[in-house]
Amino acid sequence: MADGVLRIGIVGAGRIARERHLPGFKAIPGVRVAGVCNRRRESSAKVAREWDVPRFFESWEELVEDEGIDAVVVGTWPYLHCPITLAALDAGKHVLTQARMAMNAREAQRMLDRSRESPHLAAMVVPSPLGLAGDRFVRRLIDDGFLGTLREVHVHGLSGMFASRKTPLHWRQVTRYSGFNMLNLGILHETALRWTPPAVEVLARAAITIPARLDEETGEKARVGTPDTVQVLTTHEDESIGIYRLSGVVRHNTGTSIELYGSRGTILYDLEADAIRLGRAGQELRPMPIPESERGGWAVEADFVAAIRGERPVTRTDFLTGARYMQFTEAVARSSRAQAPVNLPLREFSSPDE
Repeated sequence: MADGVLRIGIVGAGRIARERHLPGFKAIPGVRVAGVCNRRRESSAKVAREWDVPRFFESWEELVEDEGIDAVVVGTWPYLHCPITLAALDAGKHVLTQARMAMNAREAQRMLDRSRESPHLAAMVVPSPLGLAGDRFVRRLIDDGFLGTLREVHVHGLSGMFASRKTPLHWRQVTRYSGFNMLNLGILHETALRWTPPAVEVLARAAITIPARLDEETGEKARVGTPDTVQVLTTHEDESIGIYRLSGVVRHNTGTSIELYGSRGTILYDLEADAIRLGRAGQELRPMPIPESERGGWAVEADFVAAIRGERPVTRTDFLTGARYMQFTEAVARSSRAQAPVNLPLREFSSPDE
């Protein structure tokens, strides 16, 4: 780091980068966004101009190899997460990659393995923003025995974002860009993993309700490549069971939540409103405000910089956690295709086209 300044390069300065990463890094002393690269030169130049970034690059390869960059933020669609991450680590750069971590479990494992070969480099995945406010509070309740023995986990992610046939094709519905990722399955599973044991078996059913949509880039109808409705049954390490209900095509959606049912109590977390309800056995559920002393929030940029500076390790989200949720996502896809249970962790990996 020249003159003690940490120089960040961003590949893919989309909405999250503009709303979160750019202002987040700008607010940290001794950190500067030194370069940016988007899909198009004009877009790269615009971001550089608007955010006072001194350089923009014609290709992500040039940015990664540039000696004036110390750390790379990968803000592209998932199809580029693995190649950019591997190249950045090979070039001796720290890496923060946008979620979802990769296209599939094989890519995620390659990223994890490469990061382990360079333990002096910080390797981090942008965490699920869901539940950050109440994470510490929920974990403290669990650690204090509020739930007792966990029995069931219910995960809901129901929306109408794709309910209309007139809604154009989203890049997340294109397999070559998103891989095995579907709806908000990965982000919800990552959130659930903060409070529940890993799954050891999944049984899934996924479907594409509306098979074709308008591709605004071509002006023609295109095939939808990823499911718009997903239902999953899970069995966990502690023998508790789970139910995932996800859909993008339901009218009058019931929102996004995680419900934890134990032998002694229940914790219901409305992830959209950051509202928690609690209930002991024999008592009614009641709202419970998140204590201000335990309230969390978005700290991605600060956490990444702290990991680079050796102030604290990556805890949310490290590459191991990312690889685990990618294995879960792939297991769901496999189970849906085969209409059979799939065990975790996976013993072998496949690609989205297999």
